[in-house]
Amino acid sequence: MGVDEGHVTAVPGLSRSAQLTALGNGVVPQQASSALQLLDVADLLAAARWCGRR
Repeated sequence: MGVDEGHVTAVPGLSRSAQLTALGNGVVPQQASSALQLLDVADLLAAARWCGRR
């Protein structure tokens, strides 16, 4: 998943169910990196300006 081994599983006393809950729907590092590389900075700036309109 892109996190260090034991990132969640090495927590003492954490059940399997609790481990899965802790991971939840989080974005894994590789997905975040890939998404940022695919996004065009100009598009991000335009979206930010659009969101700032009232």
